[in-house]
Amino acid sequence: MKTVKVIVLPYDETWNSAFEHIKTELENAIGDLILGVEHVGSTSVEGMSAKPCIDIDVVIKDYTAFDAVVAKLASIGYTHEGDLGIKDREAFKYSDKPHLMKHHLYVCPQDSKELHRHLTFRDFLRSNREAVGKYSEVKETAAKLFPDDMDGYIAYKSPCIEDLYKQCGLG
Repeated sequence: MKTVKVIVLPYDETWNSAFEHIKTELENAIGDLILGVEHVGSTSVEGMSAKPCIDIDVVIKDYTAFDAVVAKLASIGYTHEGDLGIKDREAFKYSDKPHLMKHHLYVCPQDSKELHRHLTFRDFLRSNREAVGKYSEVKETAAKLFPDDMDGYIAYKSPCIEDLYKQCGLG
């Protein structure tokens, strides 16, 4: 089994510009087929400690555009991986993109529950400095306690996430 190093860094202002570079490349390839490109996850929240990986949700109206999106993403080096067990959130992997920061790319229809969860949590954190501080501290501690154990890291964070979800109406 491959060991995954858990690295959590303090907020880095370059994460937003890294997202913009990825977004531009995506929009140039699929802009006519999509509703938008959303920066989600911890790197999208100013002041939030995070793993240095940009999470991106590409929003489509519905699945009628999906095959065309998959084809155009394939033309710029992305491979569809399926929903990885999460309904209405299609994952894509890539290789050979050294000009872009490491990122996770998902395509979601606009009525996706997962997209709603990502946007609601992001927007809650962006407007709640206290929650950002608390969650950052938990993530930093989890990374120190479980530097080689992603499952342990995730399990340690879970009670904090559940509490924050309740605060923003997701719990």
